[in-house]
Amino acid sequence: MIRVNQVKLPVSHSEADLRKKTAKMMGVSAEQIQSVELVRQSLDARKKPDLYYLYALDVAVAGKEAAIVKRARSVNVQIRKEEAYRLPDPGIEPLRERPVIVGFGPAGMFCGLMLARAGYRPLILERGLDADSRAKAVARYWTDGTLDPECNVQFGEGGAGTFSDGKLNTLVKDPSGRNKEVLKILAQAGADPAITYVNKPHVGTDVLRTVVKNIRSEIESLGGEVRFGCRLEDFETQNGHLCSIRVSARKGTSEAGRTVEEIPASALVLAIGHSARDTFAMLAEKPLDMQAKAFAVGLRIQHPQTQINLSQYGREEAGKLGAASYKLTAQTSGGRGVYSFCMCPGGFVVDASSEPGRLAINGMSNHDRAGANANSALIVTVTPEDFPQPGTLGGVMFQRQLEEAAYRCGGGKIPVQLYGDFRENRISTGFGAVTPQFEGQFAFGNLREVLPEVLSAAMLEGMEHFGHVIHGFDREDAVFAGVESRTSSPLRIPRDHATMESSTIAGIYPCGEGAGYAGGITSAAMDGMKTAEAIIAKYAIPKIKTSIIRGEMIDETGKN
Repeated sequence: MIRVNQVKLPVSHSEADLRKKTAKMMGVSAEQIQSVELVRQSLDARKKPDLYYLYALDVAVAGKEAAIVKRARSVNVQIRKEEAYRLPDPGIEPLRERPVIVGFGPAGMFCGLMLARAGYRPLILERGLDADSRAKAVARYWTDGTLDPECNVQFGEGGAGTFSDGKLNTLVKDPSGRNKEVLKILAQAGADPAITYVNKPHVGTDVLRTVVKNIRSEIESLGGEVRFGCRLEDFETQNGHLCSIRVSARKGTSEAGRTVEEIPASALVLAIGHSARDTFAMLAEKPLDMQAKAFAVGLRIQHPQTQINLSQYGREEAGKLGAASYKLTAQTSGGRGVYSFCMCPGGFVVDASSEPGRLAINGMSNHDRAGANANSALIVTVTPEDFPQPGTLGGVMFQRQLEEAAYRCGGGKIPVQLYGDFRENRISTGFGAVTPQFEGQFAFGNLREVLPEVLSAAMLEGMEHFGHVIHGFDREDAVFAGVESRTSSPLRIPRDHATMESSTIAGIYPCGEGAGYAGGITSAAMDGMKTAEAIIAKYAIPKIKTSIIRGEMIDETGKN
């Protein structure tokens, strides 16, 4: 294959135009091209409304590739050097029990998939429910406010990403090919195949619910087991090594009465996500190294999608380009960063709460991104110095304080305020030309009472800057909502760079966003894969049956 970069064509081009341009750059005839595989597609909007696509392509061509590349004399025409992703060979250290994974978000899911493909038949524990049951629980909460603390926008099959835009872009540089493999797996599981090459891939929450079920089915077909409604309660160690875990399980979809089970375990992946605060509290009581870290909090803002399209494309109607997105950053005079986060074109603002008496929000889009509004979190960096008290759980306490204030502000509903009223520190009495798009109940409130004043001041300064970048971004009737508090984990669980194990307890593998090593679906999935690779490289494939009897693993000889 020959890799051809910087193939530039108008967005209205045909497939024939693409082959013709590619052939010209390679110095061959269009007839010599046998196949073209899209590697990357990005939009060049520097001369809007004249818009162009830029492509990177893998091209199969009749003739000797080396000679064609030499004759082209272009840095944009090279022999492809990428290698396919592969798992390591199994290690030699005995592993009596199946590896256990806590959490079935992207990190736990991809860790489980890699382990299953390698023959390790993992046991995966998820405190929430399967995707279908979870969707019903979330819909009920959005309709009548009945919150299930164990199954909601944060907890359940697929993790918090299942009820999001499903963005897959990441800044993680990975020469091992994990990023490409994640996209490939998601496409095979039902996502749009275009995610493997577009510059800003996304799946959409409506498609994600099918994708995660299909990945689960593959894990189970390979001998893995996924248990829903199971929460990690405790673990035991011997001589600094993990030896067992204790879990509780709900009965069906009811939280009334939980059964407790002790499970032997010597390899435990903690892929618990950024919202498992009760689990964080349990871990903080253990000799497990944990550290508070910086993250970001703020509000979500809504604009008409046509306004964003006009700014980014030079036209209000996006057509085949899809709803436009944006990325904004600013540095305030006080030294804080203010930036857009989890931008959802054509999406909704959703109530993403997981604890009674506390309210948090997020953004969500379906695959078609056909909603009337664009929304994005506008967040401000916070550090342990901002937290109400020092210690490992200081960031958790800070999040809870904000969410309690948001709950009070909206009377248990999403508190909403026009930007102009936020600036003037007054409660809004109605909407302007921007008709908000929410999933969940909402009410007017003064969001200045939710954020500490130093963060509100940073938000106002950032908005003034953003109004110069995107015309009308600071319009008076833009709709604010709060509070966006779950941007990333408020703590980190240190681990050994080589072994991926906890720095203090052997056999525990901190993984993904909850452990402080990822920030989104793709980076979490990649970290899950990296963790699985470490387990595979260390341990031999356990010789066990897949059944569990009274919490005890049964090996192939029938001995406990």
